[in-house]
Amino acid sequence: MSTEIKPPADEGPSNFIRERIQQDVAQGRRDGRVFTRFPPEPNGYLHIGHAKSICLNFGMAAEFGGRCHLRFDDTNPVTEDVEFVEAIQEDIRWLGFDWGDHKYFASDYFQQLYDYAEALIRAGKAFVDSLTPEEIKAYRGNFYKKGTASPYRERSVEENLDLFRRMRAGEFEEGEHVLRAKIDVEHGNINMRDPPIYRIKKAHHHRTGDAWCVYPMYDYAHCISDALERITHSLCTLEFEDHRPLYDWILAQLDVPGDPEQIEFAKLNLSFTVIGKRKLKQLVELGLVSGWDDPRMPTLAGMRRRGYTPESIRALCERVGVSKRNGMVDVSLLEHAVREHLNATSPRVMGVLQPLKLTLTNWPAGQVEWLDAPYFADDPARGTRPVPLGRELLIEREDFKEQAVKGWFRLSPGAEVRLRHVGIVRCDEVVKDEAGEVIELRCSLDMASRPGQPGAARKVKGTIHWVSAAHALPVEARLYDRLFNVEEPNEAPEGKTFLDNLNPNSLTVVADARVEPSLAGAPTGTRVQFERLAYFCVDRDSTEDRLVVNRTIGMRDSWAKLEAKGG
Repeated sequence: MSTEIKPPADEGPSNFIRERIQQDVAQGRRDGRVFTRFPPEPNGYLHIGHAKSICLNFGMAAEFGGRCHLRFDDTNPVTEDVEFVEAIQEDIRWLGFDWGDHKYFASDYFQQLYDYAEALIRAGKAFVDSLTPEEIKAYRGNFYKKGTASPYRERSVEENLDLFRRMRAGEFEEGEHVLRAKIDVEHGNINMRDPPIYRIKKAHHHRTGDAWCVYPMYDYAHCISDALERITHSLCTLEFEDHRPLYDWILAQLDVPGDPEQIEFAKLNLSFTVIGKRKLKQLVELGLVSGWDDPRMPTLAGMRRRGYTPESIRALCERVGVSKRNGMVDVSLLEHAVREHLNATSPRVMGVLQPLKLTLTNWPAGQVEWLDAPYFADDPARGTRPVPLGRELLIEREDFKEQAVKGWFRLSPGAEVRLRHVGIVRCDEVVKDEAGEVIELRCSLDMASRPGQPGAARKVKGTIHWVSAAHALPVEARLYDRLFNVEEPNEAPEGKTFLDNLNPNSLTVVADARVEPSLAGAPTGTRVQFERLAYFCVDRDSTEDRLVVNRTIGMRDSWAKLEAKGG
């Protein structure tokens, strides 16, 4: 196998992980192989923090001609579900990666993991402890206090094997016994103070059913699974740095087929965002969001439903880079990446959120003209769509002021604006209802200002969008915003929790919006720009009679403006 160092990919700058792998390949370590893995627990949906790990693990494997395994860490049957297994696979594929034939489960290795545990017992490196979980915690001490040996630490090999096998047979209840590694109760790293490696869990497993009632702990199962799969570089986030000595210790005691190396990197933390799965699960279970794929959630499923693109998420991970120091990434960097990609790829259509009737008084009643409007004004070759023009139109209510102010370049009594793709109109009359609310604008169209006519070049300062009242599709527009209204939602005053930092305006539903008919029948996930308003994505809740769209992101960073004003 060639050991030639491959240059860093053009997509981004080098980093310490790439350099480490380059060095290993150059030195011919592990025959120059590069096998990585992404090992999610199937106890929830993937979130934006996982995206960095996915991009890094799959990216490094691809760059060095290796492979990346998908391995589900399904060692806790109480919290796992097939729904999460399927959702995780869908999210990874959506993000743009595939594991090929290399999908595995920790449960694939339950028998081997059990056999290795017995080998540790026979070698005097593990023992069955009968302390309660609370007692074990107390005996292990803490950062300031050394640990103390369990009174059961010196049980004989024969007694430990007997007890462990009876645990396996289901003779004991949960919490009666655990199997602990026998390392050093006074070790400076608390993870090395005889950590539990097996516990009793009498719960149905989504893959193995009721075949097992003892399950390995993560620290024990993970490193052995890496070795069994001959993983070369086990890339994980910094919270596992203190676990690395245990990772290495376990592998050093056992005759395993591989010698993986754990390398840690900083996780992706976003401002205004909570990514802990326990907290996300709490939001779901309390009904504060509609589910794991609620478009306000930082889950990949939620972002997909909202209209975020996999390209923008990968771009964020590239720009953030790989480091050894945890920090906070401004969520506006993600929003910029989303807006940047949508601007380049989303067709433009016209829609109004708060419709106001506009009547063209000099347009013949009943006459409809179909305009050929480009999806991208600067590149008509990318396609056009037919847009109907009739006598009665709908415009955005915010595009009219009865009393114009300085700098107002939209409609007001006597003022002129350009109707997108149509020509210049003048507001001649304002119609109000009995309560004094404006319900109609009666305007005249300057026919000479229409495209292709002599006066088409006549200048006015304002251009507004519109839809045909008779042809527009009814739309439910869900206007999503950030779920939290503080930069660090996890920080809360005494007596408060992260839930007190929820943004009460994270969702506004506009029930009577309208959009041009070109969106009729648009499939779920279709992304468009409502001209002058925002980027939207067609939601799965749409029906034949009613379109439902989610606001993905505004045209500009409105939060930056608010923060600059201090509000």
